[in-house]
Amino acid sequence: MKAKDLFAGVAELPQPLKDIEIKEILSDSRREPGEGSVFVCLVGKRFDAHTAIPALSKKGVSIFVTERDCGIENQVIVKDTREALSLLWANFTGNPQRKMKMIAVTGTNGKTTITTVVKNILSGLGEKVGLIGTAGDEIGDEVFVSDRLAPSTPEQEDLYPLLKKMADAGCTCCVMEATSQGLEQRRLTGIDFEVAAFTNLTQDHLDVHGSMENYYQAKKLLFSSCKTAIINLDDESGRRLYGEIACPKKGYSIENETDFYADAASLRPHGSIYWYCSGSRAYKTEINLPGGYNVSNSLCALAIVETLGHKPEDFIPLIKSFKGVRGRCEVVPTGRDFTVIIDYAHSPDALENILSSVKECADGRVVCLFGCGGDRDPLKRPLMAKSAAKYADFLIVTSDNPRTEDPHAIITQIIAGLAGTGAEYIEIDNRREAIFWAIKNSRPRDTLVLCGKGHEDYQIIGTVKHHFDEREVVAEALKELKE
Repeated sequence: MKAKDLFAGVAELPQPLKDIEIKEILSDSRREPGEGSVFVCLVGKRFDAHTAIPALSKKGVSIFVTERDCGIENQVIVKDTREALSLLWANFTGNPQRKMKMIAVTGTNGKTTITTVVKNILSGLGEKVGLIGTAGDEIGDEVFVSDRLAPSTPEQEDLYPLLKKMADAGCTCCVMEATSQGLEQRRLTGIDFEVAAFTNLTQDHLDVHGSMENYYQAKKLLFSSCKTAIINLDDESGRRLYGEIACPKKGYSIENETDFYADAASLRPHGSIYWYCSGSRAYKTEINLPGGYNVSNSLCALAIVETLGHKPEDFIPLIKSFKGVRGRCEVVPTGRDFTVIIDYAHSPDALENILSSVKECADGRVVCLFGCGGDRDPLKRPLMAKSAAKYADFLIVTSDNPRTEDPHAIITQIIAGLAGTGAEYIEIDNRREAIFWAIKNSRPRDTLVLCGKGHEDYQIIGTVKHHFDEREVVAEALKELKE
């Protein structure tokens, strides 16, 4: 691709640079540049890539994209190199995002469930749909489990080739999770979303954003480039967002009448029944997703599908066949007189959602096994403990992804939140040992909820990613129990 075509709509090139043949776009100074490369100088919290220009110049980079004058002839100065990186990748891959209806969901909780429900309904309506999210990527019926450690909103070098694969495969829609970090790093610049939805905002990712206000402002960025916003009006931040954004918007609620709302919800152990209300119409809706929070999640998904132009009488029957998302309130068969559930809950609000739902239906004790990730927001650790103690009868506090922190030090910070709660608990640093202990000590009619890992089949200890699938660990523990 000629440089003049790559930079179309991004920046004006000096004449000598226009006809250079570009073969690759780089933004990582550790990568070895090849002939015909464009290097985009990103400014991070720990490293400013502009400082790598002298070394990279000796390796043959054709064009540097910078935010300041670096005194070199082959530089292109832009206001924001992160935005430029997105636009360059879009051009480099032929702007595949323009060939599909793009749908995004942001918020602390619910993104994976909502995007997966939307994808399944649209597929049932005859669309070929791409999905990008925490649990993996999908193109139609083909599933790709990504090795990205933060897969929800991919980096541009992963995102745009993936969008191109989707467009080339004939996808008419792409539904994706939009994370606060992905939005803040401008990974989605240049994508005009047909529909964008906001679920909620609870404490999470403060290690990245520093404050809840910064976290909110990062989420808000999504709604500067969408045709219609779908906002949760049951959430305080959702109500604030609804009042601040300028794009066309609609609200959804499980508490009050608005554009889309759920009426007369009946919660059951393995799902719910409610009336999906849109305008003056109401449609009986049955879902196989337990808990009031999943009434809200499914309502959001249905609102998105209707906003895309589909008729409720066509899509309401389709949601009943949806069986759930891997790692989201996933029941693991045990063949015993107790139940094991795996869930991704890793924030205080998410813990309350899953445990309160389980508590409503439990015949015996609710036992919660959980931990907190290392090198992440330490302020939420005691809050996680308080949330778990509200609904669980017994807690097993263990490791999640400790990363470079001492697992026991993390657990100590978690347990500080149990002061004054009267909660019964045990500390077991090793997560595998904790699961074995939980299985061995389960009583008849107990419900054991393993929180934090969900769909993940790995554990990060230090800087190494180890295979760790809780389904396999549970099966091993059950086998040992029988022996």
